[in-house]
Amino acid sequence: MQQPKDILKQYWGYDAFRPLQQDIIDAALNGKDALALLPTGGGKSICFQVPALCMEGICLVVSPLIALMKDQVQNLKKRGIAAEAIYSGMHRNEIDRILDNCIYGGTKLLYLSPERLANETAIARIRKMKVNLLAVDEAHCISQWGYDFRPSYLKIAELREVLGEVPVLALTATATKEVVADIQEKLEFKNGQVFSKSFVRGNLAYVVLQEENKLKKLLDIVKKVPGTGIVYVRNRRGTEEIARVLTNNGIRASFYHAGLPSGVRSARQEEWINGKVRVMACTNAFGMGIDKPDVRSVVHMDLPDSLEAYFQEAGRAGRDGKKSYAVLLYAPKDKAVLERNVELSFPPMKEVRQVYRALGSYFQLATGSSAGRPFDFDLLDFCKNFKLDVLKTFSCLKLLEREDWLVMTEAVYIPSTFKVLVNREQLYDFQLKNKNLDLVIKTLLRVTEGAFRNYAKINENAIARFLKMPTDKLLLALHQLHKESIISYRPSKDKPQLIFTQERVSADNLTIDMKRYNFLKERYQKRIQKAIAYATTPRCRSQQLLAYFAEKSAPCGVCDVCLGRSKSQLSKDDFERYKSKIKMLLKREKLTEAELLESFSANRHANVLHALTYLLDEGFVEHEKEKLIWKNI
Repeated sequence: MQQPKDILKQYWGYDAFRPLQQDIIDAALNGKDALALLPTGGGKSICFQVPALCMEGICLVVSPLIALMKDQVQNLKKRGIAAEAIYSGMHRNEIDRILDNCIYGGTKLLYLSPERLANETAIARIRKMKVNLLAVDEAHCISQWGYDFRPSYLKIAELREVLGEVPVLALTATATKEVVADIQEKLEFKNGQVFSKSFVRGNLAYVVLQEENKLKKLLDIVKKVPGTGIVYVRNRRGTEEIARVLTNNGIRASFYHAGLPSGVRSARQEEWINGKVRVMACTNAFGMGIDKPDVRSVVHMDLPDSLEAYFQEAGRAGRDGKKSYAVLLYAPKDKAVLERNVELSFPPMKEVRQVYRALGSYFQLATGSSAGRPFDFDLLDFCKNFKLDVLKTFSCLKLLEREDWLVMTEAVYIPSTFKVLVNREQLYDFQLKNKNLDLVIKTLLRVTEGAFRNYAKINENAIARFLKMPTDKLLLALHQLHKESIISYRPSKDKPQLIFTQERVSADNLTIDMKRYNFLKERYQKRIQKAIAYATTPRCRSQQLLAYFAEKSAPCGVCDVCLGRSKSQLSKDDFERYKSKIKMLLKREKLTEAELLESFSANRHANVLHALTYLLDEGFVEHEKEKLIWKNI
């Protein structure tokens, strides 16, 4: 067996591992179950890729993020490592070829989406593989206590029965103590170990700014903080507006969201990585798996609905260890927006049944059919067809996903492919009789390899340019060859997939687990309150985030709260007036910071927070769970 450091040097060119990586790898090599908690940019993938190469056999990697799976497989292949990925939307023949190579070939890593584990054919083939490690990426998805619960992850434990004594390595960037315990229980850890890197980011200044005019403040931040930046916004329209405002003010900016074609998304991502675009305005679809160390600022225009998501996104700043900023622009109305999201995210059964019934009509599905079958799915077209509200429909689909009725995947680009269906003599005879298609056939064979045996990837636009013909004319030729059964042609696609995980039932017979529904709703409400408290509590921002993940720390000294403590913003008389009112309010009843602020006008919130910070530091006010109380001292 090769040594981990030799593998690291051979394929990645590094001489040493980052902190904890060697310990995690050693646990896997010694057959121990392990949970790795490494913050964003901590090098999680190395922890399963290296042991997979050290041992004989293949590593199975379960991941819910198709784009990330494809990106990792592409990078591994560039390093000369045999890796493959199977996900929704791929043709059955391609899946069969990959699974066969995993059994009989030299494939070292196979990436699978979690819903694939419900496929009996895939499980039967996995039984024949010599599996050396089961890696579970984004492992927090297995826990109902987490912020992104996915019931398809619960099937992973069943895979352990198939694999026998194969060790499990679970990985995640963010997990509370409840989630840490739940991951180990759900994955049936045997003598498992937990490796947790400190979440402290000493070079990262967390800042919350209460602003009514957020665009104006964003411009101010981007102009003052040089270097690459990310601006997160909740909706797609907002990304375009922000990019336009930044561009109009002389800043090289672009926008990114999941609704853009795959080619456009890839091109914009590359422009940003290479420095051609300085600031990317985006939804949370951007950033996963991107290892760009020199991001100097990450600005959130909206309050995220969980501190896990915020910590992960903010953590994309300053991976090179240099001073960087994670800024949250907050306005009092943000609280109301988040609280409305609770009802939107947990719709009534009447609406859920309406959407489920419409899906059956949209895909022309009979009751009792379609379990495990993927469909291309255009949400906007679906809503337009049935006159449904897009946001409400999306919430209904997410609830159906949480209840394991279906799975929705992000849009994924699958390139065009073709395969020759006749032998060489028959093809030559066809070319003689069809001179108008002869050059197209010759070009297809010239730019590809193995098209008589397997499906070969093609780029129609590139071939059309080579032939100096319009692309639509080439497409007509390809469809004609397909119709004549000379080739099998599969056009590219770039649409999200929807998979029914259970046989379709009558909408009237659709059921959900109300106990789980209420539990998840309650957890969602608590996460929202924690996010609101982070934005409104006058306590060191870093301390708040670390406390959420059960880690204690000293004040960071660089956030807006810590810096504000060293500035005298209030006169003595003003301070006494605020102190008197705060005392009166808290003597009457316990309040959260947000509830306390509601008793003051919005333009006084900054001063209230400054006074409250002093009162907390001096022991006049204390926290009791999530409420503030006045102490008689």
